[in-house]
Amino acid sequence: MRQRINSLKCAILFVLLCGLSACAGLPDGIEAVNGFELPRYLGKWYEIARLDHSFERGLSKITADYSMREDGGVKVLNRGFNMEDNAWDEAEGKAYFVGDTNTGALKVSFFGPFYGGYNIIDLDKDGYQYALVAGPNLSYLWILARTPDLDDATLNYLLAKADAFGFAIDDLIFVEH
Repeated sequence: MRQRINSLKCAILFVLLCGLSACAGLPDGIEAVNGFELPRYLGKWYEIARLDHSFERGLSKITADYSMREDGGVKVLNRGFNMEDNAWDEAEGKAYFVGDTNTGALKVSFFGPFYGGYNIIDLDKDGYQYALVAGPNLSYLWILARTPDLDDATLNYLLAKADAFGFAIDDLIFVEH
């Protein structure tokens, strides 16, 4: 009986671990960019648009700052202004490559051992001036830029790309800066 309980515990743990690792994956049919260069991606990015989630709800002037950690990972500092509280909110996390460091697929954590997908699915490879970032499924999407605004042609290109991937672009929230 004890062996059966231990086997059941192991099976439950295995299923939970598999579920957690799936949170760091990519939406079906979408691939992360190749030829990714982390040093060029580091620095400040402005959130241009996003799909709604509770952890960013009510925030404006949202930025993400990426820098190197001593352990080789990436320090992530997200910052946004909460108008209701008239205060800045910050969240610090860490990110690590899921596989090859030349592919823009990372896992990011703001809460201990729990990781989510951070997948760069389109990128201005010439100047690293814009990025289209997806989470593990079609519920997570961000449009980022090095400046608080994107020109219409670039924004329309990224919206069309996100739409073609199946993201609900009509539900995007455009961030005030």
